[in-house]
Amino acid sequence: MVTIAVPVEGVGEPRAAISPETVKKYVALGCDVRIQAGAGVPSNILDADYEEMGASIAGSLSDTLSGADVVLKVMRPTQEEIDLMGEGTVVAAILNPHDEVSGIEALAAKKIKAFSMEFMPRITRAQSMDVLSSQSNLAGYKAVIDSAAHFTQAMPMMMTAAGTVPPAKVFVMGAGVAGLQAIATAKRLGAIVTATDVRPAAKEQVESLGGKFIAVENDEFKEAETSGGYAKEMSDDYKREQAELVANHIKNQDIVITTALIPGRPAPKLISAEMVRSMGTGSIIYDMAVERGGNCDLAKPGEIVNENGVLIMGPLNIPGALAGNATSLYAKNLYNFLALMIDKEEGLKIDFEDEIIQGTLVTNDGKIVHPRLTGETS
Repeated sequence: MVTIAVPVEGVGEPRAAISPETVKKYVALGCDVRIQAGAGVPSNILDADYEEMGASIAGSLSDTLSGADVVLKVMRPTQEEIDLMGEGTVVAAILNPHDEVSGIEALAAKKIKAFSMEFMPRITRAQSMDVLSSQSNLAGYKAVIDSAAHFTQAMPMMMTAAGTVPPAKVFVMGAGVAGLQAIATAKRLGAIVTATDVRPAAKEQVESLGGKFIAVENDEFKEAETSGGYAKEMSDDYKREQAELVANHIKNQDIVITTALIPGRPAPKLISAEMVRSMGTGSIIYDMAVERGGNCDLAKPGEIVNENGVLIMGPLNIPGALAGNATSLYAKNLYNFLALMIDKEEGLKIDFEDEIIQGTLVTNDGKIVHPRLTGETS
C-alpha cells in the first residue's frame, strides 16, 4: 500500500495539496492517506471533511511524514520536513527550483525523488496536471477584481439621467493563461480592454475575447515563441520599439495589469517610472509578476505604492487569495499526475521513460537531474 502524506503548509500559504475529493480518489487507488491536522483549514476544509473520505489525521509533522512513500505539498519542503522523510520518498510540489538552489540540493542529498509541478510539459496529455495554468487562471480573475476594488470609478459604461459614465480602460500586458482570464473578466465587467504579448499566437486569442491587440508586429515578433509555448527573450531593439508603443498607450489607461514572466529568469521590466508618472491620478497598476522581480520598476512585493496618485499593487500569492478554488484545482492536478505512478496492485511504479515524469523530475538517486538545472539545455 502506498502511504501519501500531506503536511501543513508554511506561513503565508493558505492552499493545501489535497482536497476531500482527491482523498476519495487516492483511497480508491488503494492508498493510505495521512494529513496533518489543520492542513485544509485555511481553504475552509475541516479535518472531518478529509476523514469522511477515508483519510487519517496526524497530530504532528513527524507523525504525518513517518514512513510516507509520497509527500504532497504546495510549496517546497522545509529542511525540517526533508529531515523527517525517508530516502527514496516521492515529493510533488511547486518547488521553484531556480530559486534557492540549496533547497533543491537538500532534496537530492536525502535521495528524494522530487517532482517540480511547474515543469509540467505543455502537451495535451498533461493538461489536467498543469498547475501553472490552473493557478494562473484564478490569479488573472483575481487581478481584475482587486484592481476594480481599488479603482474609484465604475468599470462599465452607464447611461444615467445625470449624464454618461464612461467605461474604464484596461490594458493587460502578457496574454498567457493569467492575462487571457484577466481580459475575459475585465470584458465581463464592461471595460474597454486592450492587451499586448510578444507571442504571435496571442493576437488571435486576445481578439477572440473581445480585446484589441497592441504590439510591434515585425519579423522578430513572428518568431517570438518557444516550442513549449512560452515567450522568448526579445532583442534590445524590439524591447525599445515595444516600450515606445506601450508608453504612448499606457498614459491613457485606467488599469494596467502585468503578467509577463520568462521561466527561470527575472520578470521583464515593462513599465518604467516615467511611464507610471504619465498616467492619470487614480489609475491602477497591478503587477502580477512582482514575486519574480516585477514588470513595473516601482512595484514592491506585498505593498501598494502610491506614486503621484497612481496606485501600484504588488500582491503576493494571488491564487492563495482564492484558496478554496485554488486548493481544489491544485489537488486535482496532483492527483492526475500521481495516478501515473500508482498501480492498485503493485503500489508505487514510476515509468522514468514517460515524458511527463522526465519533464518534472528534478532530483533522483542523490543527484539533481533536470536538464534545465544541470545546464544541459536552456
